[in-house]
Amino acid sequence: MADEQIYQEWCEQHTWAFGNAYVMRDKVRNISAGDRLDLLLPTVIAGYRDIVELKRPDMKVILWDEVHGNWYWSRETTRAIGQSHRYLDVLHEEAGKGLRDHPEIVAYHPRATVVIGRSKGWEQERLRALHGLNRRLSGITVMTYDQLLAQGERLVEVLGAEVDRADEEPLETWEGDDIPF
Repeated sequence: MADEQIYQEWCEQHTWAFGNAYVMRDKVRNISAGDRLDLLLPTVIAGYRDIVELKRPDMKVILWDEVHGNWYWSRETTRAIGQSHRYLDVLHEEAGKGLRDHPEIVAYHPRATVVIGRSKGWEQERLRALHGLNRRLSGITVMTYDQLLAQGERLVEVLGAEVDRADEEPLETWEGDDIPF
């Protein structure tokens, strides 16, 4: 399987695939002397930073426990969650009021997204299990590369529809106190 760097480069070039809350990425990836992030993304609204931890698509995400009859995080995913937890702690401590050499990079209660494995061909029960396991995490979300791609494709679809409608309808303009909210 290809090196993680290939996926790193794709995600750096397509940060919008992580959702419309993120439109660009920071070039800065070192948050402390020993901690280098895969991606540091500023949110559109407040500019606070969130992190993305990338793992390879050939890694297992969740596994089935025959004895207990339940899904659980794979070893690789568990390690990535632990790594993200550490990064969140360090980022919160180091960038609560801005990184030392980059005061514009502020992280106030950052969130993390772990991208790992593939989900193409998963049955509904397994997708539901991933959703359930994610809902019980706090501040960290695990998604597969297939889900990231589907999310990006959906965003392009929605924005494309908006552009098509904008071509058909005149834009409304408001001035001063006429804004309708």
